[in-house]
Amino acid sequence: PRLEAAAAGPHFTPRARRVIFLFMNGGPSHLDTFDPKPELQKRSGEQPAGELFKKSKGTGFLPSPLRFDRCGQSGIEVSETLPHLAGVIDECCVIRSMHTDVPNHEPGLLLMHCGHQQPIRPSFGSWLLYGLGTANRNLPGYVVLRPTPKIVVGPALWSNSFLPAEYQATSVVTARTEVDRLIAHIRNSGLPEPEQREQLDLIARLNRRHLAGRGEDAELEGQIQTMETAFRMQREAMDAFDIGREPEHIRTLYGNSPFARSCLLARRLVESGVRVVTVYYVNDGNQPWDTHSNHDAGHRRLCADADRPSAALIADLRQRGMLDDTLVIWGGEFGRTPYAENQKDQPAGRDHHHTAFSMLLAGGGVRGGMVYGASDDLGMTVAKDPVHVHDLHATILHLMGLDHERLTYRYAGRDFRLTDVHGSVVRDILA
Repeated sequence: PRLEAAAAGPHFTPRARRVIFLFMNGGPSHLDTFDPKPELQKRSGEQPAGELFKKSKGTGFLPSPLRFDRCGQSGIEVSETLPHLAGVIDECCVIRSMHTDVPNHEPGLLLMHCGHQQPIRPSFGSWLLYGLGTANRNLPGYVVLRPTPKIVVGPALWSNSFLPAEYQATSVVTARTEVDRLIAHIRNSGLPEPEQREQLDLIARLNRRHLAGRGEDAELEGQIQTMETAFRMQREAMDAFDIGREPEHIRTLYGNSPFARSCLLARRLVESGVRVVTVYYVNDGNQPWDTHSNHDAGHRRLCADADRPSAALIADLRQRGMLDDTLVIWGGEFGRTPYAENQKDQPAGRDHHHTAFSMLLAGGGVRGGMVYGASDDLGMTVAKDPVHVHDLHATILHLMGLDHERLTYRYAGRDFRLTDVHGSVVRDILA
């Protein structure tokens, strides 16, 4: 019999059945997206006082030059650089009180993805697969879309770690979106399907015999399941991964950038039964939102590229009747400083900032058209209803029908969980 490593399924009725995380690598500025701070204008150029994780390296407080408009029926303030997200803001919950532990990329990325600052722990997607199992037999349950292999930290962000190997993500490089480019060797040029099935059955029997003589081996069991999934993907993946099958008006809705094509592909994958998809925003650098210099121009350019596809995904899910049970998350590993970072001969930038930042959630059982929490008048620290990354993870699991305190896995003599010994569900944002 097959080694059954998955947990028993949802602990209670889920509000969401699938998750898409649109991850903005490098950390977008909360002060220039969803958290306007007029007070910065009054304090422009003043050096920040009090304890700072890193000393100010610039000319003091830096107000945003951007206009913020009250958008939708909810009147949520959104930067002029995000007009498309502003158009779907009534579907969204803006959390303005996020905080994390340190303002450094590697630990920040690991904490946001895996609940721990050090490698290597299971990613949130692997935990979801372990807790709920896959929702389809012919595609992976967890897919990572990245336009380049050069992602800071890399595969540790979507690792299964000590969870059984079948809960590892399938990583797809999306630089080219033709199906044969996305999934190498998806077509078997040497054997027709009946002969492949016969060959795979023989390999499976040999592996089972090998497994029987050595007791339970999660890695070997994972290899067996991976080969089965790869075989079945020959049929369904050719359809699910082919965004060329979309009508022209849908492709136009998203746009034609690498990120746009990845967002459209993410929608096709969840529609085909993939439970978790992470889309990494990486364009002309592996941390594009890391705007240490020339922040204003960089931020405007990044928003111009990321805004339309992000909003298109939310709108497309809504019109297909999928938004209610698809959780969309938009954000990075932290935010940017309210004060300037000045580098030689460069316009002012913003440094890493971890004590207050914003994230956007839509669909999947989250209340739309609301703002939760607040940072202080300068955007320096959380002033109301703090949400730590552990709380965000606890809430994601809750929306998917899982109690973060009960979703555990015993390894090396102790029980592990995504939220370690922390985390509380942010119940006020639940629909």
